[in-house]
Amino acid sequence: MKKQSTLALFAALFFASTAQADALDNLFAADVSVPEEAEKPFSLDGEIGFVATTGNTDSTSFKGRLNAHQELESWSNDYILEGFYKQDEKEIDDEMVSQTTAQKIFASGQGNYKLENPAHRVFAFGSYEDDRFSGFEYQATVAGGWAHQLWKNDVSAFSYSIGPGYSFAERESGESANGAIVRGAVDYKWKISDTANFRQLFSTEVGSDNTKSKSETSLSAQINGSLAMKLAVILNHNTDVADDVEELDTQTSVTLVYSFF
Repeated sequence: MKKQSTLALFAALFFASTAQADALDNLFAADVSVPEEAEKPFSLDGEIGFVATTGNTDSTSFKGRLNAHQELESWSNDYILEGFYKQDEKEIDDEMVSQTTAQKIFASGQGNYKLENPAHRVFAFGSYEDDRFSGFEYQATVAGGWAHQLWKNDVSAFSYSIGPGYSFAERESGESANGAIVRGAVDYKWKISDTANFRQLFSTEVGSDNTKSKSETSLSAQINGSLAMKLAVILNHNTDVADDVEELDTQTSVTLVYSFF
């Protein structure tokens, strides 16, 4: 019954989005055009943050991330690879012991095939996550469906995607948590000034057993032509976790971002 509800939800949202696509394009027609200088065939950004403390508190944390975007005549593709690691010194049986308190690897890729109207697209998405402290051995997703570049200009851009998929997951107990899902995502970018940018990413994967959602809100400031500083708040949420695991994980980071090209 839950799976039928999931499929019904997808059908309603999918047909609603495609039926309204032309009307939305007309509404934002003035904003759809993209200045030629804003488009690059391929771009790659590297992000890194490192914190080490000693004295009363000993801890080490590291965050690294690669973002790649590929813009072709018929395809618009995005790739992400990120990792996070944290180690703390804790007192156990009157001894100070180093313990890993966070360890996560995440990778994803999404290909968007442009239709006759390049703002209308069909997408294919895949992701893999290994978060040692999430209560899952791993979580992976494949999905496909409708994507729409609602508008894009020299000030802001907004796009969304929605479609059915399948989630592959294994809990730490060894229990399988596979099942059909509906995946939806939005991406909003705002160029506040020549040196400051705001971005909001949100995605959710609604399944019969678990709903996995992620929100990333970031503000970046350009230091020079290739280097920027980025403040980000990331929320990761799973609705079905073990009793000793929190449903919501939050991460606030300040990192340096280098644009390779």
